[in-house]
This record gives sequence, C-alpha cells and structure tokens, in this order.
Amino acid sequence: MAEPLPPPSDAPSTLSVDDEKARVTDAVAAVARELEQRGAQAGGAAQDVLEAQAMMAEDPSLADEVDTRLAQGKTGEFAVFDAFASFRDQLSAMGGYLGERAADLDDVAQRVIARLRGVAAPGVPDPGHPFVLVAKDLAPADTALLDLDKVLALVTTEGGPTSHTAILAREKSIVAVVGTVEAKGLRDGQMVIVDAAAGVVTTDPTPDELERAQNRAAARAAAATAPLTDGALADGTPVPLLANLGNADAAAEAVTLGAEGVGLFRTEFLFLSANQAPTVEQQREAYTKLLAAFPGKKVVVRVLDAGADKPLPFLNDAHEENPALGLRGLRALRASEDILREQLTALAEADAATSADLWVMAPMVSTVEETQYFVDLARDYGVKTAGVMVEVPSSALLADRILAHADFASIGTNDLTQYTLAADRLLGSVATFQDPWHPAVLRLIGEVGDAGRATGKPVGICGEAAADPLLAVVLVGLGATSLSMAPTALADVRASLLQHTLEDARDIAEAALAADSATSARTAAQEASTRRAALAAANTTDEGAQQ
Repeated sequence: MAEPLPPPSDAPSTLSVDDEKARVTDAVAAVARELEQRGAQAGGAAQDVLEAQAMMAEDPSLADEVDTRLAQGKTGEFAVFDAFASFRDQLSAMGGYLGERAADLDDVAQRVIARLRGVAAPGVPDPGHPFVLVAKDLAPADTALLDLDKVLALVTTEGGPTSHTAILAREKSIVAVVGTVEAKGLRDGQMVIVDAAAGVVTTDPTPDELERAQNRAAARAAAATAPLTDGALADGTPVPLLANLGNADAAAEAVTLGAEGVGLFRTEFLFLSANQAPTVEQQREAYTKLLAAFPGKKVVVRVLDAGADKPLPFLNDAHEENPALGLRGLRALRASEDILREQLTALAEADAATSADLWVMAPMVSTVEETQYFVDLARDYGVKTAGVMVEVPSSALLADRILAHADFASIGTNDLTQYTLAADRLLGSVATFQDPWHPAVLRLIGEVGDAGRATGKPVGICGEAAADPLLAVVLVGLGATSLSMAPTALADVRASLLQHTLEDARDIAEAALAADSATSARTAAQEASTRRAALAAANTTDEGAQQ
C-alpha cells in the first residue's frame, strides 16, 4: 500500500491569503467531485459512504477552520492538514459511529493535500499481478473500486467490524481480515493465506495448509452458486436468514442473495445527514419503500440509535466524556420523546399501507423498566410486534424478565462484546478483545437463548457474529431462532447450517462455552464440528452396511 503523504511544513506562505484560499477551495471542490464520481461508479453502500465523504470535505465548519489558519499566513497544505487533524481528533474522542469516521476524514485531507501539491493521492498499488493488499487501513474511495481480479484479499492493522473498510469489503465479498496487529510483520513477496471466516492470516503456509485453503475456497464458491433455499439445519430445523440493511435501496439485492426478510433495518440514514429531524411523511415514505420490498416477510426495524456518539443537533449534541456509556439509544430518545413518537407514527402508517410483517425494536435497552416503556409506547401507536435489542450485559442477564414484556429480543453482538469485555470496538489497540467468540459473550447469548425458550419468544442475532459460518452454528446451538447479516454472507452461512443438526449445534456450542478464551473457543467448536461430522459419516456407513 502506498505510504501516506509526509505532513506539510508550518513555514509561512509566500502567497496572499486570497490566493491560498482560492487554491484550497478549488482543491476541495475537485476532491468532492471525484469522490462523488467514484461513488456513482461503485453504487450500493459505497455510493452512500463516498457521498458522505464528499459532504465532509465541503463541511462549512471545516472550511471556517481552514480559513482561520490561512488568515494566520499558513500555506493551504498546512491549513488543511491542521484543520482536518483537529476535527479528526474530536471525532476520535467521541468514539462510536463518529469515531469510526475519523479515518475517513484523514483520507479526505490526504486527497486535498495531494491535489494542492499536484501529486497523486496515496492509493492502491498495481504490481501487475494478483496480490494480497496489506495496509494500516484502506480509504473507502479505494475499497469501493478495488479490482477484484487483482486484489485477492485485504488485511489491515487498524479498523474494526463497523469500519467502512469492513462494511464495504463485506458488501463486495472481498476476503478481508481487519484490525490485526500481526499484519505489520508481513513483507512484500511473502506467501500468505487469508482466512476471513477464522480471522486468521497464515504466513509461509505448508503444502497441506495450502491444499486445505484451496478446498475451503472451492467449497465456498460452490455454496455461492447453489440454489437459494430458506435457512435450515440438516435435520430440517428452520433458521430464517435475514439481511442487515441501512437503506431501502439495498432491499432488491438482499432478496436476490436469498434474504428471507430483514433482521435489522438501521433508520439512522434518515437522520444523520439532517440538521433537523425528518418529518413523519418523509419517514413514512422510506419505511413504506422498505416494507413493500418484502411482502409477507418479517422486517425488523430499529428505531433511531443515536446520541452522544452520533450527536444530532435536534437530539443530543452535548459533549460527554465517555459517550459509549452516555445518553445514547433509547435513553436519548426518551429525552426527546417527540422524535420517538413521530418515528413510531411513521412506522405504523407504513405498516398499514403494506403487507410485510413489521417488527420494531429499541436499541441499547438495559433495564426491565425501559422495556416496559418502549413496548407500551409502541403498542399505543399500533405497532403489533415490539421488542428490544440486547447489547449490554444487564439486559442479557435479565432476559427472562425482559422477554416477559417484549415480543422478541435481538442480540447486537458488536456492542455486547464491547461492553462485556470493556474494549472499545473501534480501537485497534484492544482489537484482540473485540471477539464474539469469547466464552463470556457466548454465555450471555446463551442466557438470552434460554430465556427465549422458557418464554416462547423469538431471539434473533443481528450483530457481525451471525455472518461467521461456524459461529452461526454455535449461536443456533445457544438458542438463536434467526440470524441476520450482511446479504453477501448469506450463502456461506446457509451452507454451514445445512451441515449440522440441532443436536450438533448444541454440542458445538457446549464445546465453545467450555473454553477459556476466544481463540480456544473457536478451536474447540471447530474440533467438535469435525467430530460430529465424522460421527454422522460413520452412522451413515453403518446404516448402509445393515441394508
């Protein structure tokens, strides 16, 4: 990966302030248009990401900061570098969604500075042959347009499961391992195996390791081209496979890839780029478009998940020292209840206008009282199926009491892992802790699964864990009744479930729970899976001999 541009000098400019301002204005506009063009070329989620970057480049607040530095006699290059760095540090300190956008801001700054210098922006190299791309992180503009005939896999030392690099890699079905510090030791020309399912990069593999990797790749390719069927285990136990979506425009592709419905529809896209809350009419239009794409199918919509980590001027933009533990999710909505009431109104009206099976859930619920509040309010507005997200340990431990009031629970494994292991999911320095395979996380998921069975209530998974083919089997063994993921992961998970019975899944889950670490839990699950497969094969052979 090309190295970042060296930081500009703080030497005074030899040009007038007006001349420097004109240079910066032209460079920023050119970069914004280039990002928009790349987004239009890429389409899908990439277009949304790159258009957001273009808006970021031309943010009036950033422009004011740049102008302040130009007025002090700085060069355009330094003014951009320093102003963008200041904003980046503010975003990083906020954490959460906006903390993850700090890397995007760095990329915009690099592109503007390169334009000012008249040089090419740092980007993806082209060695003239297929290769594994290794980088500190990858800009969305580069990820969106990767040549998949050349880039065999992507490995980064920074980022997390919610970074734009990870999101776009999943959408484009790029084999990727993000946030692995071991990648710093990789060198040009070295042979590696990138196993995205296991999150492992194997260096200098043996012939046996290469053969196994090739067999896994062939099996994955076969699964991707297999006829679409509803999600189910080998014994016929149904496990609906649903899609995580961020906007209604992605619905058609999700259906094409085999989604049986929607397990998580994030409504934030309607709010995050607005200076005021969208109207009931605007929301109803968007929700109706989504629901109409899934006639007769389950569609789970999450009400606005925002707050201090995603500050909105009309919701809550107060500074908090630790926003991940602050006024976010349902807490923020309760503080601005009119926004929640308007959202429930729009959802109920969209539901009445379509034939989809609408389920609505609240984010970041941590108490039984919060559950009662949301479910009662949703019912007042005509929502027939109201549930909660389980993302913090308290709601997992009280799942039986929560499900006494809620119609369903959906486990967000990204946040549940973060809060269980006290490891910010956006920090590369603690990325090794951000692993849903950890037995502590699995035990909490099992608590929710047990509560679901006891109360007869559905328990879904909508975090990144559901997209891991083997972990998906474990989650079903722990009591998950449906799995929701990025649509591109559906084929792999469908194939994995078909290899195991419910008894297998429970046995594999028990093996993972008995481990002491995330790594050993994954290994134990893999060994249990292999053992169950061998047992099934032996039973099949015995039955054939008896006949």
